[in-house]
Amino acid sequence: MHIGLIGGIGVAATVAYYEQLTAAAERMGASLDLTIVHADVHELIRNNLADERGAQATAYARLIDRLKRAGCDCAAITSLGGHFCFEETRAIASLPLVSAVAPLDAYFAAEGLETVGLLGTRVVMETRLYGQLRKTRAVALDDEIATLSRAYLDMAVAGTCSTTQRDLFMDAGHRMTRDHGAEAIVLAGTDLTLAFGGQNPGYRVIDALDVHVDILTRLATDRISLKDLEPSL
Repeated sequence: MHIGLIGGIGVAATVAYYEQLTAAAERMGASLDLTIVHADVHELIRNNLADERGAQATAYARLIDRLKRAGCDCAAITSLGGHFCFEETRAIASLPLVSAVAPLDAYFAAEGLETVGLLGTRVVMETRLYGQLRKTRAVALDDEIATLSRAYLDMAVAGTCSTTQRDLFMDAGHRMTRDHGAEAIVLAGTDLTLAFGGQNPGYRVIDALDVHVDILTRLATDRISLKDLEPSL
């Protein structure tokens, strides 16, 4: 299956998707049919902060049309924060959208997790992953969501993580495990790999990107079909 990615939101996250998809396909001994289009991270941030779901969905839809013309069979948004308008985008998209959020609840449950802590954009943390968790409870540092979100967006735009930003995220994860009962910290923002990559924070970390990449790889190598993902499509 030909996979289409909406990239650029941010660039580091797109690179992580590209690297992991190609590596996973190679491990399976399969070829990868992949096309990436470049979205505007600044436009996404403006629309996300203003909750302009329709405007961002329209921007996505134009990019998805390009992916369709390139021969893609489905599309994916390479940003959990960018999923704030997922339903609005799905309603007007010319290709099926493969969610990065929908599979997480089942994954957490299969891992035996009762409580997870969230790091990501403001909307992701405030809505506890868009309210899509049913089997697992999500927690966040509610009093510090604005600070954490701003640091995350700055990091995503820059494509690099400063020592100060890394310490902020690491400490937030530590306090969620210590004070709020989180059994694992979920990197619910794809650019957080910049902060946590190669680190050992002393608590379990689950990168939501890994779960999404696994599904996309299985689609790309025909291990599963789009029908298998219903009704999340």
